[in-house]
Amino acid sequence: MKKPATPGFVPEAMSAPPALSHPFRSGALSMRKPTRFDLTPDAATRKAAAVELGLISVPALRFKGEIRPAPNRDFVLEAHLTAIVEQPCGVTLAPVRAEIRETVRRRYVSDWVEPQGDEAEMPEDDTAEAMPEVIDAGLVALEALVLSLPLYPRAAGAELGEIVATPPGAAPLRDEDLRPFASLAALKDKMGGGTEGGTEG
Repeated sequence: MKKPATPGFVPEAMSAPPALSHPFRSGALSMRKPTRFDLTPDAATRKAAAVELGLISVPALRFKGEIRPAPNRDFVLEAHLTAIVEQPCGVTLAPVRAEIRETVRRRYVSDWVEPQGDEAEMPEDDTAEAMPEVIDAGLVALEALVLSLPLYPRAAGAELGEIVATPPGAAPLRDEDLRPFASLAALKDKMGGGTEGGTEG
C-alpha cells in the first residue's frame, strides 16, 4: 500500500479540532536549540482519538521527541511513538489488541519546491514536506499511529474473510482498500490552524 505523498498533513482550515493537538508556530521555534515535547494524552483525549480513528479504544499513547533546527532554516521533527490500541476484528468485530512502537521523522523544508514528474513518484527523502505555519506534533502522532495500525486485525480463532462493497456503477471496494486511508482522510478533514503551544528545552 502506497504511503501518502505528504508524510504529515498541514493544518489549514479547521472546522473542528482534532482529538490530539499540540501545535508549534514554526516562525517562533528556536533556531539554536531543540524544542522538546512529551505528549501523554489523558483518558478522555485517548477516547476521542479512538472515535476519530475508528478504533475501539486507545488504552495507552505517548509521543515523545523534539523539533530541532536544521540547515537552510529547515526543521526536523523526530519522536518515538508508543501505543496500545484495540481494533475490531475484520471477521468477528471482537477487540484485537496491538502494541505499536515507531520512530517518527519529518523534515520541514523552508524553500520547498513541489516535485514534478518522476520526482513526485520517487522522492529522495519521503519524510520531507513544505514548511507549514504550524507544526502540530499531536497531528503527526495521530497520523503515525494510523499508518502503524495492523491492516488485517484478526481475533484468535477467527476465520479469514474479506468484505467486498460495491456501490452502483463502481468497482468493488475490499477491506484492504479502506484502511488506513479512510482514517487518514477523516483525520485530514479535522486539521486546520492552531495556536502556539509547547515548551522549549
